[in-house]
Amino acid sequence: MPAVESIRAESRDRAGKGAARATRRAGRVPAVIYGDKKEPTLISLDPKELDRLVHKKAFFATLLDVEIAGTKHRVLPRDVQFDPVFDKALHADFQRVNKDAKIHVNVPVVVKNEHASPGIKRGGVLNLVRHEIEFLCDPDNIPQQIVVDITGLDIGGSVHISSVELPKGATPTVRERDFTVVTIGAPSGLKAELEAAAQAAAAAAAAPAAG
Repeated sequence: MPAVESIRAESRDRAGKGAARATRRAGRVPAVIYGDKKEPTLISLDPKELDRLVHKKAFFATLLDVEIAGTKHRVLPRDVQFDPVFDKALHADFQRVNKDAKIHVNVPVVVKNEHASPGIKRGGVLNLVRHEIEFLCDPDNIPQQIVVDITGLDIGGSVHISSVELPKGATPTVRERDFTVVTIGAPSGLKAELEAAAQAAAAAAAAPAAG
């Protein structure tokens, strides 16, 4: 079962922009809990507590227990809006989690064993095609990260989702194709050499035909 973080909240009784601004003036962050066929619950959060969680890796794949007046609500973070100038949280959305229902969650991709990749050793450029992958999974089996091993991967090589070891109970939502997760591109100098060699080979192949 994935780790569950906790955060305290206070109820608020009014919705709307004016009420949200009033909450912020009081030094708190307005938020809402929705889903599971229940009425939305309006809450406010301590900005320091929220900030502590938001900047953790895989925040949006982390289960939270939001405690309101002694009652805990199991939720999954869905959105956090930030002030574009001061980078402060302005509003947060959380979805109730039903343990019997499948949920969609975006999981970050982590690359390992770069030191064991011939392509990286030759100066190749690591290209993370998918920084996150969306999965459908049980609440008790939310992966915190997807690890891609690039041992032995050379320049021009790639890793597709079919080659990645996936956590039990987690299924990619994109099922119709074997999409690329990571590639190793050629460095600019080598790329120029390869292009020149390809042009030379094409010219050499064309010469007999011209003759």
